[in-house]
Amino acid sequence: MGRWLEHTVTSNVRASVGHVWEVWSDLEAMPLWMSWIESVKTVEEETTTLPDLTEWTLAANGFRFKWKARIIERVDAQKLKWESVGGLPTKGSVHFYSEQEQVTSVKLSVTYELPKVLAPLMEPSILGGMVTKELQANLDRFRDLVESGYGLAPKN
Repeated sequence: MGRWLEHTVTSNVRASVGHVWEVWSDLEAMPLWMSWIESVKTVEEETTTLPDLTEWTLAANGFRFKWKARIIERVDAQKLKWESVGGLPTKGSVHFYSEQEQVTSVKLSVTYELPKVLAPLMEPSILGGMVTKELQANLDRFRDLVESGYGLAPKN
């Protein structure tokens, strides 16, 4: 049994909550703004709903991890929660708050389990601060991507 560690970051995006949700929902595009994520692939399932199982590959500093994640809660334009299915034990959520008509606050929380012997390395003063900083940089890249107009249909 390991120890669960959590990192939470936020960013304000100058775009409607609907557009922010639409860009985030394109999970396979996440490597565009998540620097440690090499790929996200939707796993085809026999289901009557949208596919909720994805396969993730993280590559950073010479390490490579693969895992599958399942969306466990989805409220369109409000929140998305997930957890890993085998592989790297992770779970997380992203919440979208419409602050104004064209401003959306995005709050991302990522939680992962490490063996107890490694957990002390992830204290904020050691490597944990680096993870939080990287998550914030990723969320800021997401903000920049949305604000650049990514995902908007061209106007005729």
